[in-house]
Amino acid sequence: MAARCVMVLGTTSGAGKSWLTTALCRYYSNLGLKVAPFKAQNMSNNARVVEGVDGAWGEIGSAQYFQALAARAVPEVRMNPLLLKPEADTHSQVVLLGQVSELLTALPWRGRSAVVWPQIAAALDALRAENDVVVIEGAGSPAETNLHASDIVNMRVARHAGARCLLVTDIDRGGAFAHLYGTWALLPEDERALIHGFVLNKFRGDASLLAPAPQHLQERTGVPTVATIPMQWHHGLPEEDGVFDDRSTTPGAVHTTVAVVAYPRISNLDEFQPLKNVPGLRLLWVRSPADVAGLRPSDWIVLPGSKATAADLAWLRAQGLDRAIAAHAGQGGAVLGVCGGLQMLGEALIDPEGIDGNGPGLGLLPLVTVFEPAKTVQRTQTQFGVVLGAWAALAGVPATGYEIHHGQTAQHPAMAAKGDVAREVIPGIAWQNPAGNVLGVYLHGLFEDAAVLHALFGAQVPTLDSVFDGLAGFLGTSFTPGVLDALVAP
Repeated sequence: MAARCVMVLGTTSGAGKSWLTTALCRYYSNLGLKVAPFKAQNMSNNARVVEGVDGAWGEIGSAQYFQALAARAVPEVRMNPLLLKPEADTHSQVVLLGQVSELLTALPWRGRSAVVWPQIAAALDALRAENDVVVIEGAGSPAETNLHASDIVNMRVARHAGARCLLVTDIDRGGAFAHLYGTWALLPEDERALIHGFVLNKFRGDASLLAPAPQHLQERTGVPTVATIPMQWHHGLPEEDGVFDDRSTTPGAVHTTVAVVAYPRISNLDEFQPLKNVPGLRLLWVRSPADVAGLRPSDWIVLPGSKATAADLAWLRAQGLDRAIAAHAGQGGAVLGVCGGLQMLGEALIDPEGIDGNGPGLGLLPLVTVFEPAKTVQRTQTQFGVVLGAWAALAGVPATGYEIHHGQTAQHPAMAAKGDVAREVIPGIAWQNPAGNVLGVYLHGLFEDAAVLHALFGAQVPTLDSVFDGLAGFLGTSFTPGVLDALVAP
């Protein structure tokens, strides 16, 4: 028998679809059911490396990766068959079943949907055949009527799966009941029938003051409000789209600030989520030199991943952050570059194939990066060699993570000939300057590795399993009794 499908739709982006889908995956898994997540199309530069087709590694959105872990399932490409990775305001790289598709990348948006729908439907059908429950996440809003005819991620998926849908809204932003009613009203009659409940998310205040709005809404739509979920600042998952919220900083005296440069095409920002749970550590957005003016040498500046390294490096220079980063490094301050950030730390970006762009680097490591058409996508298990200075605690520490990059980085030959050589602390993956305060790594996910966190901070943070169980338990107190079980009843 095909799996029962529960679908989480939202009145807007940021309403809480990803969070709620993750919590539902663990809730149903805790009932002893075999569960898988699914999102037909995700637009995000937060991606993870997972099992692909025919043994190849592939990419999916980070949200589906975490949802799979919450479901106690092995993450794989069918869970997010189409991933759009924005490279500019009007252009995205298209990843189908884990692999970059140049053909689909070149197609117009509406022309693309007809081509990819058969593979999206096949991926969903296969997951339904192998599981008891599939928890499906929508995208944006299902009431975007300009996109309805070419929809492949919201109500077309719901109709195909016969999904029982929840419609979630962010009540903290105001206008929640209008958002719920307006979304429902714009749907065709047959699609309205798939909405089984409204969910108010991120509520602060006295829930008794909501009346009589839920009753009025049900009188107009026939749909009950089945949950009021309180605001959570410390749920332990990466924020949607990786955004940090200063209100969720770990309490206690701050001993270290980690300042992450937030350039326009930032990617894989969610990998820094575990740092939010380290006692005494503060995460800070950086968009201007003023943001780093008060940093001490013991504080970090982090250059994270980028989907458009050359363009983001040009933006960084335009803000004057190149000088601020150089000044911090010059006084012995810790600077870490991850993937695209590593590439920026070198002397030059060379792009003979037109993949990303040419340009001079920041010159903090004597390295050069050449962009190649073939994309490195793989899981990696490795171990740090001898590491000096600010990162000395990593010496000999095993590390597990993933790589996603077009660039290939090596010593700058002319500088090496003059004796200016970066210390290669992991062959082909990590390099350090002689002073020991600048480190560049290709390995994403370092701070999700318990051994790395313990070495650097002596800290133990909540495990993902404990986070997922906390989310599932929270649902049990927020939903009307019996609603969640009824959604998966035959």
